[in-house]
Amino acid sequence: MRFTFPRRARLAIAASAAVVALGLSGCASTPAADSTAAADGSLGVITVGALATPAGDILKFVQDNLAADAGLEIVFQEFTDYNTPNIGLSDGSIDANLFQNATFLANYNDSTGSDLISIGEAYLPSAAFYSDKVTSLSDLKSGAKIAVPNDPTNEGRALGLLADEGLISIADGATTLNDITDNPKKFEFVEIENATLPQALPDVDAAFVTISFALPAGLTSDQAILIEGDSSPYFNILATRPELKGDARIQKLYELLTSPEVAQFEQDTWGGLVVPVS
Repeated sequence: MRFTFPRRARLAIAASAAVVALGLSGCASTPAADSTAAADGSLGVITVGALATPAGDILKFVQDNLAADAGLEIVFQEFTDYNTPNIGLSDGSIDANLFQNATFLANYNDSTGSDLISIGEAYLPSAAFYSDKVTSLSDLKSGAKIAVPNDPTNEGRALGLLADEGLISIADGATTLNDITDNPKKFEFVEIENATLPQALPDVDAAFVTISFALPAGLTSDQAILIEGDSSPYFNILATRPELKGDARIQKLYELLTSPEVAQFEQDTWGGLVVPVS
């Protein structure tokens, strides 16, 4: 089944979180390289921020298999939450990031007055409702407790999936529980920080978890009772600062991220849970 969702709005930005720096080349950080190719065709180093899975895995594949021939060296800086990668990009700590969809970026810019830009869509990290108590949506009883993310983009994303299945009705542009206009089965919704949703599963009947946190927690498609379809508008984008839009390193990285080799890696590794750009 394919799903289409409305635009989501407004994101409250947390000011700080822990960052763990891991370099694919063995370095924690590197200075920015020249944006033009050297005489030998080398483009230099680019530092990219992302969560470990799946973006970090994708970046590692590109570094290990494609980057050298393209004259590029990728340094991966790992983040553990959804708030700090854009802060790091805005303050110049990294050259690009790969963790968010276009709506999330627009909300960040709107909330902070920033002007970060998208280079283009890279892949869809499918989100899903998971449960260790029921095996299908139809098994959810009246009053079932459902955990959803507490950030507007992903909360609206979760509500949109349920609305498309006819389980609830929501207002256009829904981003919070207040936007639910009809809840015939009287589901009890619990708002939880995205990163801790997998740990909430024992205490709820179902939880909406994005793949960046589902995979490290060992959640698989077998436990999913509703998976987002590939018509979703929530494809992750490669983002950067306006002054780096034409940077040769940025352009080459995007080319590699959307290459047939990366698409095959995503399919082989995640079996459809990560959807390449077509």
